[in-house]
Parts: sequence; C-alpha cells; structure tokens
Amino acid sequence: MHLLVTDRLACPRCGPAFGLVLVADELEERRVLRGFLGCSNCRDRYPVEGGFGDLRPAPRGSLPAEALDHRSDPEAALKVAALLGIRDGPGLLFLTGSSVRHADILAGLVEGIEVVAAHHGLRDSPESSGVSRVACGGRLPFFNGSLRGAVLEGVPGRDALGEGIRILASGARLVLLDPPGDALEQMEAGGIELLMESDSVLVGARK
Repeated sequence: MHLLVTDRLACPRCGPAFGLVLVADELEERRVLRGFLGCSNCRDRYPVEGGFGDLRPAPRGSLPAEALDHRSDPEAALKVAALLGIRDGPGLLFLTGSSVRHADILAGLVEGIEVVAAHHGLRDSPESSGVSRVACGGRLPFFNGSLRGAVLEGVPGRDALGEGIRILASGARLVLLDPPGDALEQMEAGGIELLMESDSVLVGARK
C-alpha cells in the first residue's frame, strides 16, 4: 500500500469525518508492507500485512476465500483506461470485482496514478508498484471527493453505488460494469452526468 493512499483513507466504521493514522512497522520505497491504520475516534485498528490492507469495519473475522482470475487482457485493460479517461497523474483510481486484474496495466499506463484494487483474492498477491491491494466492507474507506475515478462491478444495492459516487472528485468518472436496472436513475440523482450507456456498461462524470 502506497503512502499516498493512506492520506486519503477515512475510518469505514466512523465515516469520512474521521481519518486514519498510519503506524508503519515496515516500509519499502514509500510502500507500507506491515503495520496498521488507526482511528482516533473508535480506536479500531485496520491491519496491513504483506502490503494488503484489511479496511473492513469490525468485527472483521477471517477474509472469505474468493477466487480471482489474475490473467489480465491488455485489450480489456486499455478499454477500461479509456472509459476512465485518465490522461495524467497524480491521483487514485479505485477498482472492484474482476476489473482488479487490470490494475498493474492501468498503473503502468499513466505516470503518477496509484490504483487501489479491492478484492479478497488479492490478499496473497505480491506487492507491485502502482497498485495498493485492500479489502473493503459496505462503506468505502475514503474521504469524500478524494478519487479521480472508480470502476464498480455488479453494485449490490443502492448504498454501494452511493458510496462509489461519494468518493469521486468533481469531474472524476464512474464506470459501472453489469449495472443493476436502477443504476442510471441513482447516478443522475447523485450528481453523475451520463457519458455512455450500453447493456453492460454505464459511464458518467461527477458534476
């Protein structure tokens, strides 16, 4: 996990009014390999082990086993990059679902971009430049308006989509893969301007 990511993290239990404080036990090239992120309000500690941050609110328990196809399709990765519309850094992108397999390619396309990839299946993956691996719960652990783009897949429930909108900066794009039927209505209600619509993808920009 890159140090720049820790600056944008908020407590997933207490909400975006409360930031997390990093205590790093092992750092390498500005990446946190071991330590924890603590909340001054609820006193919870979110562990970082092997560079992987478990940012689920308590009670966390063991991470569920979740298979992930790590094989990235360069053509599909370039398509995701085009949908996000990111041309330069710095900034953070957020990926969920199967799109996390494109994280390494996306991080290499634009200098200064850090990709936050949220998937339990990344827990045992090696640390790599430009990619911060995390696990998240229902409330995303970021301050309001702090990210330059997000790719969400499936979006189970209105709260999940609302969280995806909340974390985007003005002008940042939201890419929904396999969106639910009411996603367009919720995007518009949340201040997202529709840029592209198909059966399997919705793309919008935060006003």
